[in-house]
Parts: sequence; structure tokens; C-alpha cells
Amino acid sequence: MKAVKINKPYEIDIVNIDRKEPKEGEALLKIKSAGICGSDIGAFRGANQLVSYPRIIGHELAGEVLSIPENNEGIEVGDKVIVDPYLYCGECYPCKIGRTNSCENLEVLGVQTDGGMVEYLTHPADMLKKVPNDMEWDLIPIAEPLTISLHGLHRGGLKAGEHIVINGAGTIGLLAAMAAQQYDATPILLDVVQDRLDFAKKIGIEHIINITKKNELEEISKITDGRMAEVVLEASGSNQAIKNTIEQVSFAGRIVFTGWPKESTLLPTGMITKKELDIRGGRTSVNEFEEAIDLIYNNKINARAVLTKIIDLDEIPKTIKDIEKNPGNYLKVNVRL
Repeated sequence: MKAVKINKPYEIDIVNIDRKEPKEGEALLKIKSAGICGSDIGAFRGANQLVSYPRIIGHELAGEVLSIPENNEGIEVGDKVIVDPYLYCGECYPCKIGRTNSCENLEVLGVQTDGGMVEYLTHPADMLKKVPNDMEWDLIPIAEPLTISLHGLHRGGLKAGEHIVINGAGTIGLLAAMAAQQYDATPILLDVVQDRLDFAKKIGIEHIINITKKNELEEISKITDGRMAEVVLEASGSNQAIKNTIEQVSFAGRIVFTGWPKESTLLPTGMITKKELDIRGGRTSVNEFEEAIDLIYNNKINARAVLTKIIDLDEIPKTIKDIEKNPGNYLKVNVRL
């Protein structure tokens, strides 16, 4: 079968590998669609320190079930499913308290272990989520990044009537902003790329701020009547943006760090104490797939709006190379297999 493999940074190919047979407890899927994630681009350029090489990439995956053990949460042969790509040990402290996304031994498909940009995939049967049979293949993989956005909102405890500043208008930030509206909260989206902010405005995000053109603290203060935002979600990974969250958030507010910075960030701990802030990490997701599927399938958010392009499997290498060179031209690219 065909697979997309990064042999080393900046060397990506379509290769032929042996098709695996499912082990006990595993299902066999025909992968029908897959999303190209920012972490795949990071793996390509060698910027993701968690990736080992050579590596088959891909973790935003949707497929048709070809075989599955009996009595597996109602999933049957022929069903459409999305893959939960976060493999946890089940034995460490986070796993035992239900926070499997924080597993001490977490392995993510396409990062620490081979991923799913393949024609056929074997995967633990209990880590598949059924989706409606009339849900479009092109949209199903978007549920995976949406779970990350939702996890950030959940970690921040976002409530109706609150304001949430979102740093970064990429896929995660845009999906978080649309989801926040479904929570009857008011998103305030920040970025340095005006085209992305204009796009956000076009799809219904009222409050956008280009931090290179306006003083975001003054703008946030105006929108929030001087309070600042009760919740701030940092989704860019920028060290400066991480520092800025301390000023963007209200007294007694909550901050969630979802972006992955390359280096450590020095924070003003005195202001954290003065404001009595809750600061939390937001890593991947846990138990958010059902909500993500519902939001997309029932058109509660406009998932198709973030879909820049749909390509075939053989186009993946050249597309990833172009995304790496011209990231501003893309939000989400999905692959039809």
C-alpha cells in the first residue's frame, strides 16, 4: 500500500509498504480522508522535537471500517469513523484520573509512532469514534483539530457572556472562535496577518485585532468595558504572545496555553499573583470528539470555511513543501485517499 513518509527533514516521499493486519483489539480501516496538520509541516522542516525519523505522518484521519472486534461501542463493518490519534498507556497517574491526553508515555500518530497517511490503517478499536454515515468525508478530519480548540475552551472554563481573547488566527484559533460563539461567549481574535483576520471577519467573527496595526490592550479594554478578557487562549506558540496574555486577561481571569513555543518564556510572576490568575496548559484533547462531530455535522460551526484545498495522496509531498514555504496561503488542506 502507499504511505507518506518523511525520511529526514525536508525529504518526503510516497512509498510502498506492507499492509498490516489487525492485532487483537484492533480494527482495520480503509483511510478515506486525512488532514495535513501544522505538526506535519513541523516534522517536514525538522522543527518538531518530538518527531523521530523516518516517520509516516498523519493523525487527522477518517476511514471506513473493514474489520473490527465484536461489541465495540456499536461500531460495525462499513461504518464511518474518525481516529483518536493519542495513544496512552493507561497506567500512569494522568491516565488513571481520566486525563489520558496528559499521559506520561503519550504517543501521537505521525509523531512518536507511524501515522495514518496510508491507504489502510490498523488502530485500537476502542479509539475510534463513529460519525454519521452521511457526514462528508472532506469534513470529518476537521473534527480532530476542533477537539484541540474545544479542549482549550474547556480548560479555560469558558462560560456564556464571557469574552475570550484568542491569540492566533490559524486553524485552531479560528475553530476556537467559532466554537466560543456556540458557547454564547464573545471571541476577540488576534493575529499579525491581516488576510487571516479579514477572513475571520467574513465568517462572522466580529472582533478582530491586527496587533501590528493597533494597540491590542486598548482595543480589548474597549470591547470588554475596561475589564479585559475573562479567558485568554494562546494558540500561536509565539513567546511574545505568551507574555502578552498576562496583560490581556482580566483580574481573576484564566489563561490557557495551547500553542507550543520553541523556547521558554519569562513571565511576570508578580502580576500573576496580583491578578490571581489561573494559568493552565492545554495539550491535545480528551473526550471532545463527540462534541466536535456534532458541531460540524449539524452546521453549528462553518468547518468547510477553514478548508483551503482538497488534494489526492500523490499530491501530498509537493503540497507540504509549498505549505512550508508559503504558510500564509493555507489554513487546512485535506487529502482524499
